[in-house]
Amino acid sequence: MDTELLRHQNPHHPGFDAESSARLGDLLVRRGLISHAQLDAALARHRQVGEPLGQVLLASNVISRQALYEVLGALWGVPVAEVDDVDEALAHSFDPHQLAQEGWVPVRMARDENGFNRVVVAVAGKPSAKIAETVRAATGIEDVEQVVTTDWDVRRALRTTWRDALVAEAVSGLAVRHPHESASRVFYPRQLWAFLGAAALIGVAALLAPGPTLTAVLAVMTLSFTIFVGFKLLLSAVGMSVSRSLTVTDEEVAALLDSELPHYTVLVPAYREANVIGTLLRNLGVLDYPRERLEILLLLEEDDPETLAAAKAAAPPDLVRFLVIPNSVPKTKPKACNIGLAFARGEYIVIYDAEDRPEPDQLKKAVVAFRKGEPNLACVQAALNYYNADENLLTRMFTLEYASWFDDMLPGLDRHELPVPLGGTSNHFRTDMLRELGGWDPYNVTEDADLGIRAAVRGRKVAVIDSTTFEEANMHVGNWIRQRSRWIKGYMQTTLVHSRHPVRLARAIGLKQLLAFALLIAGTPLTFLIAPILWAFTLVSLIWPSALGGLFPHWLLVVGLVNLLVANSMMVYLNLIAVSRRHMYWLTPFALLTPVYWILHSVAAYKALWQLVRKPFYWEKTVHGLTSRHAPAPVAPGEARAESA
Repeated sequence: MDTELLRHQNPHHPGFDAESSARLGDLLVRRGLISHAQLDAALARHRQVGEPLGQVLLASNVISRQALYEVLGALWGVPVAEVDDVDEALAHSFDPHQLAQEGWVPVRMARDENGFNRVVVAVAGKPSAKIAETVRAATGIEDVEQVVTTDWDVRRALRTTWRDALVAEAVSGLAVRHPHESASRVFYPRQLWAFLGAAALIGVAALLAPGPTLTAVLAVMTLSFTIFVGFKLLLSAVGMSVSRSLTVTDEEVAALLDSELPHYTVLVPAYREANVIGTLLRNLGVLDYPRERLEILLLLEEDDPETLAAAKAAAPPDLVRFLVIPNSVPKTKPKACNIGLAFARGEYIVIYDAEDRPEPDQLKKAVVAFRKGEPNLACVQAALNYYNADENLLTRMFTLEYASWFDDMLPGLDRHELPVPLGGTSNHFRTDMLRELGGWDPYNVTEDADLGIRAAVRGRKVAVIDSTTFEEANMHVGNWIRQRSRWIKGYMQTTLVHSRHPVRLARAIGLKQLLAFALLIAGTPLTFLIAPILWAFTLVSLIWPSALGGLFPHWLLVVGLVNLLVANSMMVYLNLIAVSRRHMYWLTPFALLTPVYWILHSVAAYKALWQLVRKPFYWEKTVHGLTSRHAPAPVAPGEARAESA
């Protein structure tokens, strides 16, 4: 066991070797904490999955955590103690992120008449020489006493005593280490001067030659719109015609052995989600993954006691752990995820939203994809779709859009190794690479898309896998606009961040990737902003040509008509193909309404632009749990695996 602990720097898994497991099991039976039958079943599972007996028992919910640790303390001959108070002066000699990963906290310095001569440390596992050496190096005190406590106590002590340090790192870590990659500063001076200079130039030109200036502006808008939309159409067409670069078969998933699977951490940020948290826990409860190698960190905000109460009332199993996020600004999902990342112990990590229902084998598919992928593969993205697609017109349009985006657009980017803007959920990471990238930017309200671009800049790859997570589609227009305006504002932020040093960006990712970034990330909000202007001028030119006095030349009118008719027709066609591949044929008539759906995007885009100037870091909360539909109960592959899932 000691060798395993030192190798992983993780003392949370007592009873690893056979001898320790037998002694622990006998002691638990003698104290009447488990039965002989429960011990036999746990030992069998211990041999099957290769996890410590204590971890197996906790995962099986046959013993309380406190009772297990009391027996472990007796087994090791070490006192068991609760961590009620930590010496503040001692605490600041240690890095809370290291403590979170290694599972221990310094508690106090003891003294006698000769002064301080002993440091007391609480360890969530068997005391180790490595911990003692770390304490000696930090304090200069040779005598280190290690007492046993639960990992919950360690986590609580870290959240309280090191609260400010954890929040500071989660909020400012990226901005301090890589300020040019952080959205904490909205505009660089040269960007602001460029915008103001362009506006001034157009204004002066409009005063001197209003007609030609307006024509030139309309021409630039029209050609830009054509290029932006054409790029998306091309990507979707490519995505339809090729397979994903990483395809995982059912046979490859079935061949995985529990004992060979890595530890996995699931992060679930949840704010004001009391009405859906019970459903979420049921959905995650059927993930087809060994419970002993899975941890679910439920990230709950300090000022949201309702969701915490609802989560406790759901009585989740031991693998679900509550992590209360300190109330601080910016109050964003990426800040919460950064704190979750500090406590994550899995080799891989995935983000799920509170309303998600991932396919049960998604984690295993991600593991296979990482093993098949290149060494620099940092993330695999699963597709998203909706379980309430047929609720109303808006949910139908949302489903059409997502089918095209995740089944065609992203695979097109993936296939040609272009930067992939991640979705806000169901992106799976190598934990070490995610930490190397600096985690999420808490100031970017589409932190997922930004992280995908940042991965490309650092030479890391993102791939798309053939697995789906089902969500609740937005069914109210106001709620939809709040959500979509946040997404578009985040694309604007990401554009500003990564265009600060365009030459450096081109050298880092290459010209092809730079063009893809400009056309997709910058092009998306620009498309929605200029679309209503162009449609209005085109329609007026057709209906009342003399009203514009020749400001819309014939060639420009032709291009405008192509945008209005051909581009929209192609988008309708691609949406039709996307939903037909998912056998959602009942959605095909609604694809004809795609141009109308674009108008909503334009409304959201102008709101996003206003917020970028006035409230750049404001996180527009999407309300979930509004649907009258319920997600179909997910069924894990092979009901016979339920007892060991």
